[in-house]
Amino acid sequence: MKLASLLLLVASGLTLEACSTCRPASGSAVKAGAAQFFVNTDGHGVALQGGHDPVAFFTEKKPVQGQKRWQSRFNGATYWFASEANLKAFEADPARFEPAFGGYCGYAASINRVSPIDVEYFQILDGRLVLQHNQKALDRWNEDVPGNLKKADANWPGIAAKNARGERVLVNVDSEGVALEGHDPVAYFTEHRPVPGKPEFESNYNGATYRFASMENRVTFENAPETYVPAYGGFCGYAASVNRVSQVNVHIFQIVDGRLVLQHTPKAYRLFNADLAASVQHADENWPGLVACKGK
Repeated sequence: MKLASLLLLVASGLTLEACSTCRPASGSAVKAGAAQFFVNTDGHGVALQGGHDPVAFFTEKKPVQGQKRWQSRFNGATYWFASEANLKAFEADPARFEPAFGGYCGYAASINRVSPIDVEYFQILDGRLVLQHNQKALDRWNEDVPGNLKKADANWPGIAAKNARGERVLVNVDSEGVALEGHDPVAYFTEHRPVPGKPEFESNYNGATYRFASMENRVTFENAPETYVPAYGGFCGYAASVNRVSQVNVHIFQIVDGRLVLQHTPKAYRLFNADLAASVQHADENWPGLVACKGK
Protein backbone atom coordinates (compact mmCIF):
# COMPACT_ATOMS: atom_id res chain seq x y z
CA MET A 1 0.00 0.00 0.00
CA LYS A 2 1.39 3.41 -0.96
CA LEU A 3 1.19 6.42 1.32
CA ALA A 4 2.55 9.45 -0.47
CA SER A 5 1.87 11.80 2.40
CA LEU A 6 3.71 9.85 5.06
CA LEU A 7 6.85 11.65 6.17
CA LEU A 8 9.10 8.79 5.23
CA LEU A 9 11.85 8.06 2.72
CA VAL A 10 11.41 4.70 1.05
CA ALA A 11 15.06 4.08 0.60
CA SER A 12 15.37 1.01 -1.58
CA GLY A 13 18.10 1.64 -4.13
CA LEU A 14 19.87 4.38 -2.21
CA THR A 15 23.65 4.14 -2.41
CA LEU A 16 26.43 6.24 -0.95
CA GLU A 17 25.11 9.70 -1.58
CA ALA A 18 26.07 13.11 -0.29
CA CYS A 19 23.70 15.75 1.00
CA SER A 20 24.43 18.78 -1.14
CA THR A 21 21.13 20.42 -2.00
CA CYS A 22 17.85 20.33 -0.18
CA ARG A 23 14.28 21.09 -1.16
CA PRO A 24 11.32 21.78 1.10
CA ALA A 25 9.42 18.62 1.93
CA SER A 26 5.99 18.10 0.45
CA GLY A 27 3.33 16.05 2.15
CA SER A 28 0.36 16.14 4.42
CA ALA A 29 1.46 18.69 7.01
CA VAL A 30 -0.52 21.83 6.21
CA LYS A 31 -0.45 25.16 8.02
CA ALA A 32 -3.51 27.36 7.69
CA GLY A 33 -3.39 30.63 9.58
CA ALA A 34 -2.90 29.81 13.25
CA ALA A 35 -4.11 26.21 12.84
CA GLN A 36 -2.00 23.25 11.84
CA PHE A 37 -3.29 20.01 10.35
CA PHE A 38 -1.73 16.63 9.72
CA VAL A 39 -3.86 14.71 7.21
CA ASN A 40 -3.26 11.43 5.41
CA THR A 41 -3.33 12.35 1.70
CA ASP A 42 -1.87 11.06 -1.51
CA GLY A 43 0.59 12.91 -3.74
CA HIS A 44 -2.23 15.11 -5.04
CA GLY A 45 -3.49 16.06 -1.58
CA VAL A 46 -6.50 13.75 -1.80
CA ALA A 47 -7.58 12.05 1.42
CA LEU A 48 -8.98 8.60 2.15
CA GLN A 49 -6.72 6.44 0.04
CA GLY A 50 -7.24 7.91 -3.36
CA GLY A 51 -10.52 9.69 -2.89
CA HIS A 52 -13.00 7.45 -1.10
CA ASP A 53 -16.18 9.28 -0.11
CA PRO A 54 -16.14 10.15 3.63
CA VAL A 55 -19.92 10.52 3.77
CA ALA A 56 -20.51 7.04 2.34
CA PHE A 57 -18.82 5.41 5.32
CA PHE A 58 -21.72 6.77 7.39
CA THR A 59 -24.59 6.37 4.94
CA GLU A 60 -23.68 3.20 3.04
CA LYS A 61 -21.55 1.57 5.74
CA LYS A 62 -18.78 0.77 3.27
CA PRO A 63 -15.94 2.48 1.39
CA VAL A 64 -17.19 4.02 -1.86
CA GLN A 65 -14.88 5.59 -4.42
CA GLY A 66 -15.53 9.29 -4.93
CA GLN A 67 -15.24 11.24 -8.16
CA LYS A 68 -12.98 14.16 -8.92
CA ARG A 69 -15.87 16.32 -10.22
CA TRP A 70 -17.39 16.40 -6.71
CA GLN A 71 -14.69 17.58 -4.35
CA SER A 72 -14.22 19.81 -1.34
CA ARG A 73 -11.29 21.11 0.71
CA PHE A 74 -11.22 20.93 4.49
CA ASN A 75 -8.35 21.25 6.97
CA GLY A 76 -5.77 21.16 4.20
CA ALA A 77 -7.04 17.99 2.46
CA THR A 78 -9.19 17.38 -0.61
CA TYR A 79 -12.11 14.98 -0.31
CA TRP A 80 -13.91 13.36 -3.24
CA PHE A 81 -17.56 12.29 -3.22
CA ALA A 82 -19.67 9.73 -5.02
CA SER A 83 -22.57 12.15 -5.50
CA GLU A 84 -23.46 15.81 -5.35
CA ALA A 85 -25.74 15.06 -2.41
CA ASN A 86 -22.82 13.66 -0.42
CA LEU A 87 -20.72 16.69 -1.33
CA LYS A 88 -23.43 19.01 -0.02
CA ALA A 89 -23.82 16.96 3.15
CA PHE A 90 -20.09 17.21 3.79
CA GLU A 91 -19.90 20.93 3.14
CA ALA A 92 -22.80 21.53 5.52
CA ASP A 93 -20.86 19.91 8.39
CA PRO A 94 -17.35 18.77 7.35
CA ALA A 95 -16.15 18.14 10.90
CA ARG A 96 -18.84 15.48 11.22
CA PHE A 97 -17.51 13.43 8.31
CA GLU A 98 -13.73 13.94 8.24
CA PRO A 99 -11.88 10.85 9.51
CA ALA A 100 -10.53 10.78 13.04
CA PHE A 101 -6.78 11.04 13.60
CA GLY A 102 -6.21 12.75 10.28
CA GLY A 103 -7.25 9.62 8.42
CA TYR A 104 -4.30 7.66 9.82
CA CYS A 105 -4.52 4.37 11.71
CA GLY A 106 -6.41 4.65 14.98
CA TYR A 107 -4.52 1.82 16.65
CA ALA A 108 -1.17 3.38 15.71
CA ALA A 109 -2.32 6.68 17.24
CA SER A 110 -3.27 4.83 20.43
CA ILE A 111 0.37 3.75 20.84
CA ASN A 112 1.64 7.19 19.77
CA ARG A 113 2.63 6.17 16.25
CA VAL A 114 1.68 7.07 12.68
CA SER A 115 0.66 4.38 10.22
CA PRO A 116 -1.13 4.22 6.85
CA ILE A 117 -4.62 2.75 6.53
CA ASP A 118 -6.69 0.41 4.43
CA VAL A 119 -10.19 1.86 3.94
CA GLU A 120 -11.67 -1.64 4.22
CA TYR A 121 -10.88 -1.57 7.94
CA PHE A 122 -13.07 1.10 9.51
CA GLN A 123 -15.60 1.70 12.26
CA ILE A 124 -18.03 4.46 13.18
CA LEU A 125 -17.38 5.15 16.86
CA ASP A 126 -19.34 7.80 18.72
CA GLY A 127 -20.18 9.34 15.36
CA ARG A 128 -16.53 9.39 14.17
CA LEU A 129 -14.92 7.56 11.26
CA VAL A 130 -11.95 5.58 12.61
CA LEU A 131 -9.73 3.69 10.15
CA GLN A 132 -7.08 1.05 10.74
CA HIS A 133 -3.94 -0.18 8.99
CA ASN A 134 -4.96 -3.83 8.61
CA GLN A 135 -6.83 -6.67 10.31
CA LYS A 136 -4.15 -7.02 12.99
CA ALA A 137 -4.41 -3.36 13.91
CA LEU A 138 -8.21 -3.65 14.02
CA ASP A 139 -7.99 -6.71 16.25
CA ARG A 140 -5.62 -4.96 18.66
CA TRP A 141 -7.83 -1.88 18.65
CA ASN A 142 -10.89 -3.98 19.45
CA GLU A 143 -9.25 -5.52 22.49
CA ASP A 144 -10.17 -2.31 24.33
CA VAL A 145 -12.06 0.12 22.12
CA PRO A 146 -12.90 2.73 24.83
CA GLY A 147 -9.39 2.61 26.26
CA ASN A 148 -7.66 2.75 22.88
CA LEU A 149 -9.90 5.57 21.70
CA LYS A 150 -9.03 7.54 24.82
CA LYS A 151 -5.30 6.94 24.27
CA ALA A 152 -5.50 7.90 20.60
CA ASP A 153 -7.36 11.10 21.44
CA ALA A 154 -4.73 11.96 24.05
CA ASN A 155 -1.82 11.23 21.70
CA TRP A 156 -3.15 12.80 18.53
CA PRO A 157 -2.55 16.52 19.29
CA GLY A 158 1.12 15.80 19.89
CA ILE A 159 1.42 13.62 16.80
CA ALA A 160 -0.24 16.25 14.64
CA ALA A 161 1.79 19.10 16.10
CA LYS A 162 5.07 17.25 15.58
CA ASN A 163 4.34 16.42 11.96
CA ALA A 164 2.69 19.74 11.13
CA ARG A 165 5.89 21.45 12.23
CA GLY A 166 7.50 19.66 9.33
CA GLU A 167 9.74 17.34 11.31
CA ARG A 168 11.08 14.85 8.81
CA VAL A 169 11.83 11.18 9.11
CA LEU A 170 14.54 9.31 7.23
CA VAL A 171 14.15 5.55 7.64
CA ASN A 172 15.67 2.75 5.59
CA VAL A 173 12.74 0.62 4.43
CA ASP A 174 11.87 -1.56 1.46
CA SER A 175 9.12 -0.89 -1.07
CA GLU A 176 6.52 -2.22 1.40
CA GLY A 177 7.72 0.05 4.20
CA VAL A 178 9.44 -2.74 6.15
CA ALA A 179 12.66 -1.88 8.02
CA LEU A 180 15.71 -4.06 8.60
CA GLU A 181 14.74 -6.32 5.69
CA GLY A 182 12.14 -7.77 8.04
CA HIS A 183 14.61 -8.70 10.79
CA ASP A 184 13.69 -8.37 14.44
CA PRO A 185 15.28 -5.23 15.99
CA VAL A 186 14.96 -6.60 19.52
CA ALA A 187 16.84 -9.79 18.65
CA TYR A 188 19.98 -7.82 17.84
CA PHE A 189 20.11 -6.93 21.53
CA THR A 190 18.87 -10.16 23.08
CA GLU A 191 20.30 -12.81 20.72
CA HIS A 192 23.17 -10.72 19.32
CA ARG A 193 22.38 -11.73 15.75
CA PRO A 194 19.91 -10.85 13.00
CA VAL A 195 16.75 -12.94 13.35
CA PRO A 196 14.00 -12.83 10.72
CA GLY A 197 10.74 -11.44 12.01
CA LYS A 198 7.29 -12.73 11.13
CA PRO A 199 4.50 -10.78 9.39
CA GLU A 200 2.08 -11.81 12.16
CA PHE A 201 4.18 -9.86 14.68
CA GLU A 202 4.43 -6.31 13.32
CA SER A 203 4.57 -2.83 14.77
CA ASN A 204 4.83 0.61 13.21
CA TYR A 205 7.13 3.36 14.43
CA ASN A 206 7.91 6.65 12.68
CA GLY A 207 6.21 5.36 9.56
CA ALA A 208 8.28 2.17 9.27
CA THR A 209 7.05 -1.37 9.85
CA TYR A 210 9.15 -3.59 12.10
CA ARG A 211 8.72 -7.34 12.29
CA PHE A 212 9.46 -9.55 15.28
CA ALA A 213 10.24 -13.17 15.88
CA SER A 214 7.74 -13.38 18.73
CA MET A 215 4.90 -11.50 20.36
CA GLU A 216 7.13 -11.02 23.40
CA ASN A 217 9.67 -9.13 21.30
CA ARG A 218 6.94 -7.00 19.72
CA VAL A 219 5.61 -6.00 23.13
CA THR A 220 9.16 -5.27 24.33
CA PHE A 221 9.66 -2.99 21.33
CA GLU A 222 6.36 -1.15 21.74
CA ASN A 223 7.14 -0.43 25.39
CA ALA A 224 10.36 1.38 24.43
CA PRO A 225 10.79 1.68 20.65
CA GLU A 226 13.52 4.32 20.88
CA THR A 227 15.70 1.70 22.56
CA TYR A 228 15.53 -0.75 19.68
CA VAL A 229 15.17 1.17 16.42
CA PRO A 230 18.49 1.25 14.56
CA ALA A 231 20.64 4.33 14.75
CA TYR A 232 20.83 6.63 11.73
CA GLY A 233 17.47 5.44 10.46
CA GLY A 234 18.88 2.00 9.77
CA PHE A 235 21.35 3.37 7.22
CA CYS A 236 25.11 2.81 7.28
CA GLY A 237 26.82 4.27 10.34
CA TYR A 238 30.11 4.86 8.56
CA ALA A 239 28.37 6.65 5.70
CA ALA A 240 26.65 8.94 8.21
CA SER A 241 30.01 9.68 9.80
CA VAL A 242 31.25 11.06 6.45
CA ASN A 243 27.96 12.89 5.80
CA ARG A 244 26.57 10.35 3.36
CA VAL A 245 23.61 7.98 3.14
CA SER A 246 24.17 4.35 2.20
CA GLN A 247 22.36 1.04 2.33
CA VAL A 248 23.37 -1.66 4.83
CA ASN A 249 24.03 -5.34 5.21
CA VAL A 250 21.81 -6.37 8.14
CA HIS A 251 24.41 -8.98 9.11
CA ILE A 252 27.10 -6.33 9.70
CA PHE A 253 26.20 -4.63 12.97
CA GLN A 254 27.28 -3.74 16.47
CA ILE A 255 25.71 -2.38 19.62
CA VAL A 256 27.37 0.94 20.46
CA ASP A 257 26.38 2.66 23.70
CA GLY A 258 23.07 0.80 23.65
CA ARG A 259 22.31 1.63 20.01
CA LEU A 260 22.08 -0.70 17.05
CA VAL A 261 24.49 0.49 14.36
CA LEU A 262 24.55 -1.19 10.95
CA GLN A 263 27.14 -0.94 8.21
CA HIS A 264 27.19 -1.28 4.43
CA THR A 265 30.24 -3.55 4.02
CA PRO A 266 33.06 -5.08 6.09
CA LYS A 267 35.25 -2.18 4.91
CA ALA A 268 32.73 0.35 6.23
CA TYR A 269 32.71 -1.54 9.54
CA ARG A 270 36.50 -1.37 9.76
CA LEU A 271 36.64 2.32 8.90
CA PHE A 272 33.90 3.14 11.41
CA ASN A 273 35.75 1.27 14.15
CA ALA A 274 39.19 2.67 13.36
CA ASP A 275 38.27 5.51 15.71
CA LEU A 276 34.89 4.49 17.09
CA ALA A 277 34.32 7.47 19.38
CA ALA A 278 35.10 9.97 16.64
CA SER A 279 32.99 8.08 14.09
CA VAL A 280 29.97 8.06 16.40
CA GLN A 281 30.43 11.74 17.17
CA HIS A 282 30.63 12.65 13.49
CA ALA A 283 27.65 10.46 12.56
CA ASP A 284 25.56 11.98 15.36
CA GLU A 285 26.51 15.48 14.26
CA ASN A 286 25.80 14.78 10.59
CA TRP A 287 22.56 12.87 10.97
CA PRO A 288 20.16 15.78 11.63
CA GLY A 289 21.39 17.49 8.46
CA LEU A 290 20.99 14.31 6.42
CA VAL A 291 17.43 13.93 7.70
CA ALA A 292 16.66 17.57 6.88
CA CYS A 293 18.08 17.16 3.40
CA LYS A 294 16.81 13.72 2.42
CA GLY A 295 13.91 13.06 4.77
CA LYS A 296 10.34 13.44 3.62
